[in-house]
Formats: sequence, C-alpha cells, structure tokens
Amino acid sequence: MIRPLFFGIFAAGALLLAAPDRALFAAEAPEPQVVDGIAAIVNGEVITFSQVRGLTFPRERLLRQQLRGQELEKQTKIVRAGALKDLIDRQLIIQQFRKDKLQLPDYFVEQRMKDIVRENFGGDRNTFIKALQSQNFTLSEFKKSELEKIIVAAMRGKNVKPNTVASPSRIAEYYRTHREEFTTKEEIKLRMIMIPSRAYDASGSQKALAEEILSKLAGGGDFERMAQMYSEDSTRDVGGDWGWVERKTLAPELEKVAFGLKKGKVSRIVELGGNYYIVKVDDRRGGATKPLEAARTDIEKKLVQEEAQRLQENWLASLRQKATIRTF
Repeated sequence: MIRPLFFGIFAAGALLLAAPDRALFAAEAPEPQVVDGIAAIVNGEVITFSQVRGLTFPRERLLRQQLRGQELEKQTKIVRAGALKDLIDRQLIIQQFRKDKLQLPDYFVEQRMKDIVRENFGGDRNTFIKALQSQNFTLSEFKKSELEKIIVAAMRGKNVKPNTVASPSRIAEYYRTHREEFTTKEEIKLRMIMIPSRAYDASGSQKALAEEILSKLAGGGDFERMAQMYSEDSTRDVGGDWGWVERKTLAPELEKVAFGLKKGKVSRIVELGGNYYIVKVDDRRGGATKPLEAARTDIEKKLVQEEAQRLQENWLASLRQKATIRTF
C-alpha cells in the first residue's frame, strides 16, 4: 500500500518543500499498488516507484478525470518524471547535509510537531496520533519526514543566497521589454455588418449595397437597425452585436480597423475574402499601462525570485554532477 501522507509532504517543485499539512491529512488514500520496484539509486540510496506514485497521486487522479488513452499515458509519464527528479534532488540535498556533517537541534522538529498539532488539530495530540494511524503512519516516520523538510529549507538557505534587491537599471530594462505584463487587456464592444460576396455579382451590386449602408449610417442611420436589415452573419438578429472583443479575435485586417476606432465611431468598408464589413465600436475598456513607479515593487520581487531560482538550479546541478545517479 502506498502511503501518500509520508511521501506527499514533499511537494513537487524546485524547492521540494511541503504542501500544507491540513490538506495532507484530509487527502484520500490512493488505490493499492501491487507493483513496486526501484525507480532510482542516488549514491547508493534507493528511491522506489511507490515513493514516486505517492508524490504524484493527487495529480494523477486529476489527469485520469480529464484525459484518456495515449494522452493520459503521456501526461502521466511527464508527471512521474518530474516527481522522480524532485525526489532525486531532495535525496542529494539530504546527502550533502550529512556529508557536510551538519546537525539540527532536536527542538527544531519538536517545535514543528507542536505547531502542526496546534494549527491542524486544535492542540489535541491524541487526535493527531489517530490521524497518523488512520493513514498507516508511525510518529517516528512523520518526525523523520518533518526533519527532512527542515533540512531541505536549511540547506537552501545556506547555499542559495540571492541578492535581496534588484538594480534600478535591471528593473527599468524588465519594464521596457515586458510592458504587456503591466498593460490591462484591451477590449472593444463591437457591432458589425457583413455583406457577403455573390458569385454572380458581376455588376458589383453587393459592394454598392455596402456603400449605400455606409452612406445611411453617415446620415444618422441606426447601426443596430441597419445590421438587422442587411447583415448576413450570425449576429444579425441582435443588431450585429459581437459583445466585448479582445485583440487577436478578429482577422488582422478587421482588428486593425476596429481597434483604431474611437468610441461611438463607424469604420469605412473593409473588404476581406470578397465580403464587405462595416464595424462600429460602442465602447472601449482596458489598454492602460501601469507606470514604472507603480510596477517597480512587483518587478523587483520577480527579479529576486528569478535569481533565487537560477542560483538554486545551479546548486542542484552541481550536486547532480558530483553524484552517481541511476534511473530505471
């Protein structure tokens, strides 16, 4: 039987830190796995398939609800490969901790256990023990898992030390090259009249009709009424109302014209694919860009996080390079 609580506490992710304990105790037990084996050997220490599946169980359950066949198999392999990589990295970190002959005071783990009992079980230790037993765990196993989480966090703090601030020039450069991140989505409330081409329209009567409609609109004609009378697209019955439209929804030619219009304005005739279009913008929203000063704090935080991630990956890569790792 896989025991997901023990292995599931190591959340998939670069830092290999634990998921919230409350969610772990509430998690369903996975279906029994009758097949196990060695997934990897890291400097002589074994990682089993059951450990990998214990870590991936919640994600795999979601995949089974969403996918079938080859796509399910493909995504399951990707999830398990990611989990195995995380478990290998976690093992390397713990091994390096031992190699460096580091130690953590016992009270670190004891305090962590007290915090779990207080935060998740209302301070009732007996209820906590029963929860462990219901998941087929011993207290010593859980303490070991908590100790390893603390080790991972401590080793990260010792070996990954990014700058806590980013230079003004880096912040300005990021803002300049990522302005879209600080610009709200631009949308227009669009109406459209579409006059289709006719294979037999050698006289150009369809274009003449579009020109007549445009003339009526210029003279004060109601766009909604004109659409109901003449348009031949799916929005005819609602007066050509397309609702709120964002960029990259329309064909490029139509998008350029429509998004170039001011609120309340009607376009020229746009010929596209032999059809004739007239659009009107009833309203506009979004498209505003947050100024640099307002975005500075968010940019700095992101740059610091990116540097920490880069340094951490470099550190883990150095551990992998020095290790003997076999995967199966």
